[in-house]
Amino acid sequence: MKNIHKILILSLFFLPFYTFSEQQIASVTREKTPGFLYGVGLSVNKEIYKGYSSRTMPLPLIGYKGENLSIFGPFVSYKLKEVNRFTVSAKLSPRFQGFDESDSYIFKGMEKRKNSLDAGVSVDYQKNDWKIGISSMFDMLNRSNGFEIKSSFGRIYKFGPVFLEPSISLSLLDKDHVDYYYGVSKYEINQDRTVYSGKSALNKSAGLSIATPILFGGYTRLNIEYTWFDESITQSPLVDNETSINLLLLFTKNF
Repeated sequence: MKNIHKILILSLFFLPFYTFSEQQIASVTREKTPGFLYGVGLSVNKEIYKGYSSRTMPLPLIGYKGENLSIFGPFVSYKLKEVNRFTVSAKLSPRFQGFDESDSYIFKGMEKRKNSLDAGVSVDYQKNDWKIGISSMFDMLNRSNGFEIKSSFGRIYKFGPVFLEPSISLSLLDKDHVDYYYGVSKYEINQDRTVYSGKSALNKSAGLSIATPILFGGYTRLNIEYTWFDESITQSPLVDNETSINLLLLFTKNF
């Protein structure tokens, strides 16, 4: 409950966005003209698990932007209502957070933790170059049965054809989510790990997006996000880092 009070208070000050990948990919669809688009991307995420240095994912992308519906790869957003610069949207977003025994020595003998698909709603507000919003996403595949509330605050700076967008964000993960991805059951203990039950976590992030429409007739975006993890995650016997960095490079064009 203490973490919930923190994020509600800070959300009133910062107000917010959604998950990092979804936030930045959704930015691409907002900035493209209506119609179908395609592209490629690369995501590199420094993991905090022991013996698991990084997660690299190539991203072949295809999408569509309409008046209300936006689809970009597995990310789906549908605008439900727009009033006085406030936009309420329903969203689907994959969660690439699972692991299996082959990923690191620390997972040997553990049950596989699976990726999932989150569903939820977001409320966004944009005035001039300022962007604020909040989202609540729930595990709809019942992997962790958890939820995430994420908030952020950002501003766009324009330098000719180059756009810079620094942002800060807060992410509240409930105990079910933390326990699924960072917990250790009594059936999974060995010489490298003890029993661990997850508690709710409040993570903090700072990000920077650099974007331009001048390369190869498309839209290029580089996103960098640095995250500080809550101690309820970093105290897990599966974890040996308190911070991580995520890089996301995207290139898209309209058909």
